[in-house]
Amino acid sequence: MTNRRFDGWRIVGAGAAMQAMQAGLFLSSYGNYAVVLNQQFGWSKTMLSVGYSATRFESALLGPIQGWALDRYGTRRVMRVGVVLLALGFFGFSQIQNLWHFILTLVVLAVGASLSGFLSVTTAVVRWFERKRARALAIGSMGFAIGGAAAPGVVFLLERIGWRWTLFIAGLIVAVVGWPVSGMMDGAPADRDQFVDGIDPAAIGPDETRAEGVSDVHLTANEAIRTRAFWMISLGHASALLVVGSVMAHLSLYLTEEQGFTLQQASLVGGAVPMLQLVGMLLGGQLGDRVNKRLLACLAMGGHLIGLVLLTHANQRWMIWAFVPLHGIAWGVRGPLMQALRADYFGSSHFGKIMGFSSVIVMAGTAGGPLIVGTLADTTGTYELGFTIVTIAAAFGILFFMLATPPNAMKPEPAAEAVLA
Repeated sequence: MTNRRFDGWRIVGAGAAMQAMQAGLFLSSYGNYAVVLNQQFGWSKTMLSVGYSATRFESALLGPIQGWALDRYGTRRVMRVGVVLLALGFFGFSQIQNLWHFILTLVVLAVGASLSGFLSVTTAVVRWFERKRARALAIGSMGFAIGGAAAPGVVFLLERIGWRWTLFIAGLIVAVVGWPVSGMMDGAPADRDQFVDGIDPAAIGPDETRAEGVSDVHLTANEAIRTRAFWMISLGHASALLVVGSVMAHLSLYLTEEQGFTLQQASLVGGAVPMLQLVGMLLGGQLGDRVNKRLLACLAMGGHLIGLVLLTHANQRWMIWAFVPLHGIAWGVRGPLMQALRADYFGSSHFGKIMGFSSVIVMAGTAGGPLIVGTLADTTGTYELGFTIVTIAAAFGILFFMLATPPNAMKPEPAAEAVLA
C-alpha cells in the first residue's frame, strides 16, 4: 500500500534546484572568478586559495551551530536566512576593490551558501526516505552537477558584460529563485500524515532486505561521535573533499597556466566534470540502495586517484580528458553515499547535529586542499607537487571507507518523524 500523496520527492526537487543555483553561480564558478581576479588585481594563487579556504573553514565552524538550528527551528527558516546572506554576498562581491573586501564578501557568501545549501538540503531529504535514501540523495545532488555544468555560461557573461555585472546578476537570481524554493524545504512525513518512502510500514514484509547498517536505532550526536564509524566516514569524506576542493579551486588556473588552455576551453573541461558527475549520481543512486555503500565509496576514491595521476602528469590532452570521466563519475557515485551512510548508521532523529559535528572534520579537507595546492604552486612554480599530495589523500580515503563498518547497536530512540511531530 502506498500513500496517494507523498511530498518527499517534491522536497528532493526543491533541494536539487537550490544546489543547482549555488553550484552554477558560486561553488563551481569560483575557479573562473579566480582567473579574472588574478588578471585584474594580480593576486597570487596563495591569496586566492586563502579566500576560498576561508569559506570552507567558516562552513566547518558553522556546522555544529547549523545542525542544532536545523533540528531546533526547521529547515525552511534556516535556509531563508541563508538565501538572504547569499544574495547580499554576491552584491558585495560585485563591488570589491581590495583583498580584504574580497575575503569579507566570501565569508558572507559562505555563510549564506552553508545555511541554504548542502547540510540543510540533506537534513530535509533524509527525514523522508530510508529504503530509497541513496536514490533520493543522488537525485537531490544532481542539482549540484547540473549547476556546475552551467559554468561555461558564467564564463560567457564574464567575458561579455564583465565580472562585476555577472556577480550582481547572480545576487538577483539568488533572491528571486532562492526565497520561494527554500519555503518548500520543511516538515517530516508524520507532520503531514504520510509514511517514510511513501510506503505504509504494514505493507513491508518482515524478510525484506535492508542496506548494511540500517536499523531502527537513532543515535544522539554524542553517541554517534563515540563510534569508530563516525570518525572513519568523516575522515574518508574529508579526503574526498580535499580532492574535490583542490580541483574546483585550481583546475582553471592549472589548465590556463600550465596546459595552454584558454579560459573558455578550461571552462569546458570544468563544465564536463559535473556532466559526468551527473552520470555518476544516476549510477550511485541506483546501486546505493542495492550494493554495499562502503564498497562503492572505496571504488569511487580509486577513480579519483587514477584521474588525479593522469591530470598531474598530463603531457597530452587525452590524459586531461580521461581525467574528466574518472573524477566526475567517482564524485557523482560517492557524494550521495556519504549522507546515506550516516543516516543508515545513526538514524535521522539527530541527523542535523551529527552532520554538523562531522562537517568540522570534513571541511578541513575542503579548506586545506586548495590552500596547500595553491601555496605549493606559488613556491615551486608548478602544480605537480600539490596535486601529488592530493592523490595520496585519495589513497587514504580508500582505507578510511574500508574501516567505516556499522557501529554496534546502542539504545533505540523514537523515529525522526515522531520526534519532529
